[in-house]
Amino acid sequence: MQIAGLQKSSLLDYPSKIAAVVFTFGCNFRCSYCHNPNLIGPKKFRDTQQSCVNEIFERLIEKVSRCRLRSAGDTCDTGLITAISSDVLFDETAVFDFLKTRTGKLDAVVVSGGEPTLQKDLVSFFEKLKAMGFLTKLDTNGTNTDTVKVLVEQGLVDYIAMDIKSPLEKYSQITCRKIDTQKIHQSIKYIMSCGVDYEFRTTVVRSQLDEEDFESIGKLLKGAKKYYLQKFVNTHTLNPDFINETTYTDEEFMKIKEILNKYIDTVFVR
Repeated sequence: MQIAGLQKSSLLDYPSKIAAVVFTFGCNFRCSYCHNPNLIGPKKFRDTQQSCVNEIFERLIEKVSRCRLRSAGDTCDTGLITAISSDVLFDETAVFDFLKTRTGKLDAVVVSGGEPTLQKDLVSFFEKLKAMGFLTKLDTNGTNTDTVKVLVEQGLVDYIAMDIKSPLEKYSQITCRKIDTQKIHQSIKYIMSCGVDYEFRTTVVRSQLDEEDFESIGKLLKGAKKYYLQKFVNTHTLNPDFINETTYTDEEFMKIKEILNKYIDTVFVR
């Protein structure tokens, strides 16, 4: 699998769990506000067996072997070990060697991106994670429902987070790609009914989404379990012009929540 980054541990990416985060390379969207633009591609990249990458993991594994996660307050470094220039991808074997050092310490592994469902060997990657005893979470944009179904039906995924970019009619505008929104709608309905824990989430840029849009999103997600409004942060975006964009104020987010609560019981702002 094409792996462009690894976050050693996170208290935020899997609810109530300590998780590592694996970032896959490649995405079929081009959202202007994307904060991981170097995961998108395409760019030339060197062989994943390159010695400099393996040396990074060797040092990481050695360090982790001396540092045990005892609690959420542990001071062990949780930074990002990454090749996110997308010129170098990590050796999958090295990633699993690292994860072996974390069994019994990490609760879960999150597979994010990029868009993970573009990876042809995603299912086998999840099989290996489950065999190691980890809970697993998939972050997805919802364009590949069939892959999500395979993970669910084979019992390989414990939590799914799907990005909702906008009302369906604005998807191509927000993602800067021609999108089959029927697939988006299909993924929403499947995730809500499949029995696996889930959340939906939207990154909120003031200039892109207004109150009418949130009314439409509420109707689209009617009956959903959880929905997160994510405040846009204007740093390191795919479109450099978005450095000047803003999100809504806390008071405005409360009004947006009121709109959404007509359709979704639990709405968070983060």
